[in-house]
Amino acid sequence: MSSTSKTQRLVAILNSCSSVKHLFQIHTHIIISGLCQQTSIILKIVNFFASHTPINSATYAGLVIKQSHNSSNVWWNILIRNYATCKNCSHSEAIRVFVEMRRCGAASDEFTYPFLFKACSTFLGLKEGKQIHAESIKIGFCNNVYVHNTLVHFYGSCKKIVDAYNVFVVMSLRTVVSWNSIISAFVESCWFYEAFEIFREMRECRFQPDETTMVVLLSACADLGDLSLGKWIHCQVIEQGMFVNCQLGTSLVDMYAKCGAVDYARLIFDRLGERNVWTWSAMILGLAQHGFAVEAMKHFRKMKDCSTKPNYVTFLGVLCACSHVGMVEEGQRLFREMESVHRIKPMMAHYGAMVDILSRAGRLEEAYKFIVDMPVEADAVIWRTLLSSCHIHDINDNTGVGEKVRRRLLALEPKRSGNLVMVANKYAEVGLWEKAANLRRGMRVRRLKKVAGETCVSIF
Repeated sequence: MSSTSKTQRLVAILNSCSSVKHLFQIHTHIIISGLCQQTSIILKIVNFFASHTPINSATYAGLVIKQSHNSSNVWWNILIRNYATCKNCSHSEAIRVFVEMRRCGAASDEFTYPFLFKACSTFLGLKEGKQIHAESIKIGFCNNVYVHNTLVHFYGSCKKIVDAYNVFVVMSLRTVVSWNSIISAFVESCWFYEAFEIFREMRECRFQPDETTMVVLLSACADLGDLSLGKWIHCQVIEQGMFVNCQLGTSLVDMYAKCGAVDYARLIFDRLGERNVWTWSAMILGLAQHGFAVEAMKHFRKMKDCSTKPNYVTFLGVLCACSHVGMVEEGQRLFREMESVHRIKPMMAHYGAMVDILSRAGRLEEAYKFIVDMPVEADAVIWRTLLSSCHIHDINDNTGVGEKVRRRLLALEPKRSGNLVMVANKYAEVGLWEKAANLRRGMRVRRLKKVAGETCVSIF
């Protein structure tokens, strides 16, 4: 058999390799066959280690690269890139590969650092990222725009906004990606108005925003609940002549729904040529939260008719809808189907929605049992939800649920003044003056004060 045929056969075997043990056996055969220098074979082995992360895999991959005649940084960069971008891998493995690369004496270049920063941003490796940042400065890649872009993203992911901004400010060359990275960093850390200030600077520098810019800014408008700002961004989309694709359309639907402009959300939703699960979920949740529960359930059925599989946000929306219209049995059925049919593990918000469904219907003892039987420890929000319903449906606490919930809540958050005031007020309402006085006296002794409520008013 010729060398080419042997190589093709071994590459085919490597393609079917499913375990590290199997790979070791194949690699032994490759070495015996004298084909360990073949580029195609080395590439297959390097790529395999990016999707399988056993202990010391980076070290073994390093040995494979070192034993090849072409042990340049190209192979190392491929391995680092694969670990940094692989969905099923430990992204910190990319750092181990980089350390092994330096031990072997291979030089890093401008293609090495972007993927290292990407890996650090994924597992929030601030310490590792800072060390790599320092090395990139020493070697002289601090002015590379691609390195800078990923560095801004890295610091933003780690919530180090000042560091991200300092990197952005010193950039001698910027692209739209650079502006998007810093805007995203501000938005993800809830520095919303600062993000819009950066956007204003971007326009002054005559940079044209793209769909990503608008998606990020629309998410900021949604979180702020600022409809006028959201409409202004929508106008920017129209003025720029941008095509409203699925991602941008979903962001518009989400923004209008969260800002209470459900009619605008419907209009955008109906005009979209392409919808995904996030588009449907944004519309369903928006309708449910603003009292259009029946319509939300209709959209849920339409979504399933379109063969779109629901996700965790979809179920949050339909559970919210069931709560508003008192569909207890339907809510319970959907909650069960989440895990049994759709394999979606309920989150705390889903448990809270289920408690809200039972509580609003006055089924307090059932709601209490549901919380106690939860596989995770209920948070204070869930207990407050049930306590509020106890004060509505069982003001005199005939079931005894109210007192049990009060004790649970105060044990969970003993220093939260809002809980103490809430409980004291309810004691007073039913004439338990001594208990109410004891709670308020305890607050004064511990110097706890209820934080005053705030209301935001937009002036046009």
